[in-house]
Amino acid sequence: MRTPDLDADFRSLLPHGTTGEAGPSRRTALKVLGAGYAAAAGAAVAQTAIRTPADGLTVGEITYDVGGFKVPAYRAAPAGRTGLPVVLVVHEVFGVHEYIADTCRRFARAGFLAIAPELFARQGDPTEYGELARLMSELVAKVPDAQVMADLDGALAWAAAHGGDVSRAGITGFCWGGRITWLYAAQGPVKAGVAWYGRLVGATTPTTPRHPVDVAGGLRAPVLGLYAAADTGIPLDTVDKMKSALAAGSPAARASQFVVYPDAPHAFHADYRPSFRQGPAEDGWQRALAWFRANGVA
Repeated sequence: MRTPDLDADFRSLLPHGTTGEAGPSRRTALKVLGAGYAAAAGAAVAQTAIRTPADGLTVGEITYDVGGFKVPAYRAAPAGRTGLPVVLVVHEVFGVHEYIADTCRRFARAGFLAIAPELFARQGDPTEYGELARLMSELVAKVPDAQVMADLDGALAWAAAHGGDVSRAGITGFCWGGRITWLYAAQGPVKAGVAWYGRLVGATTPTTPRHPVDVAGGLRAPVLGLYAAADTGIPLDTVDKMKSALAAGSPAARASQFVVYPDAPHAFHADYRPSFRQGPAEDGWQRALAWFRANGVA
């Protein structure tokens, strides 16, 4: 089923005058990060978008090798510093665009090396899809969780070789990336995760054999879940199921927590979209930083 509001949000990421059927190449899309977002987004959306300056930071596109494939990523870090705590930033279904890059710069200003891999790169380019339904069925559904986990491992390896202290690594992600955050906390070498409104249950497929509720009991790192009571796509009963699974699990599982914002919708942190809610977004951000500090990431 098509979701008109999300289709409109997705089209707002495309340059004016395009339909999404022949969008810019991935390299072009990554090159406009930090520069051309106001032109690429609708004017009303751009007015709400936060723009974090890059002065004093090392920012931009990098690539790293995983199994012979060059994974593109955006990274931001305080310039000239090493031994930095690392945060993996996992994108939404729309891929790495300026909102994700800005989030990396916010982490860099807080003293982290932040890296956001383009986790759909092998399967395609999200900017080439003008409808959410097509994006989900023709691209996102073809991305195996195992591939994503390996690419996140590769991002940490790159960070370790470029000024990052991966003994102090964390992960955060939004929507699609929120789900990935839970999964990686169950197997990846991170100390903590912060999952923003990621789905907790779902259908089992060859590409998605397990979901957060299935791995909850075996978490290796505690996760802070930031969720929304008015999220029509993530019923609160699934949050309750996840809480029950965590309560019966590992020490990291039992240490995990949820914050549910009463009046917030899905994607309340996404400042480029009408779903943005400043209060919950700012509160969630401060909680995320505090969570990483409390769990040895910062």
